[in-house]
Amino acid sequence: MMWDNGWNHGGGSGVWLLMVLFMIVFWTLVVGGVVWLLRSKGHQHQQPTVPGESAARRILDERFARGELTEEEYRQRRELLEAR
Repeated sequence: MMWDNGWNHGGGSGVWLLMVLFMIVFWTLVVGGVVWLLRSKGHQHQQPTVPGESAARRILDERFARGELTEEEYRQRRELLEAR
């Protein structure tokens, strides 16, 4: 009785080797494509801005948040920016 319908008569290992190599190449391309997409999207990331907010005001807010300015310094500089 033939269980494999006559398909396994030598040379089968070459086909399996090609299939394994193809799958390695395929998945490498898929993973590489995903990594490339994620990296290209990451470089385009920009800080969200509030409409009407100037870059100087955003920097001032960030410096105050980091503790680089006292509350008094922050208020003085903010008033200066708003006067312009």
